Amino acid sequence: MLSSIGKKKVAGHAVFLLTDIIVLALSATVNQFQDFFYIADLFPFALSIISLVIVVILLALDLGLPSANLPCSRAPADIAIFGVLSVFWMSFNAFSTARWREIPFQCDAIPTGFLDERLWCKSLQALKSFVWINFLACLGISLFTLRYTVAQYYRGHRHILATPLSRYRPDRPSGAEVTTESWTQFNASGRSRGSEFLQFEKVTNF
Repeated sequence: MLSSIGKKKVAGHAVFLLTDIIVLALSATVNQFQDFFYIADLFPFALSIISLVIVVILLALDLGLPSANLPCSRAPADIAIFGVLSVFWMSFNAFSTARWREIPFQCDAIPTGFLDERLWCKSLQALKSFVWINFLACLGISLFTLRYTVAQYYRGHRHILATPLSRYRPDRPSGAEVTTESWTQFNASGRSRGSEFLQFEKVTNF
């Protein structure tokens, strides 16, 4: 069962996955027209494939392995993964955008007989925007996760560093393994201690 922050995490990953698929489709169209020749066009194509694989794996771990407590499912891993991806997207986008400035983007000025050229031009226009949208989505996930993790840590919920973010709940016992069994045992022990205290109180009052 996903926690509240876990649902937000999965939603953020899904949004990033959607924009990444759009970038992949647009860059594939652009590269097919250019026969995969220009490196400025190859960067978003290659990076979108890498990002796609990473996000699919993360989503599969969150949704397919609910009881697994893997390091790559925790908040520090999320921050690191999307932080590194943000750096790569920003760097490659800056390089590709600088090269694309030399290309005229007046697609409607292309004669109607050149349909492939028009499609390439419009795809490149859209790609120029979506690579930066993808970067912002990636950076947003990293910064949001970092801010949430730091806030929870300084509130005393230090188990956020050792808990899968998709299953994290602030009321979990610190240092306990995040499983249904451990949480049940924790509640049971609490009730047991409470009943013992009540029995002791009755004896002393008597």
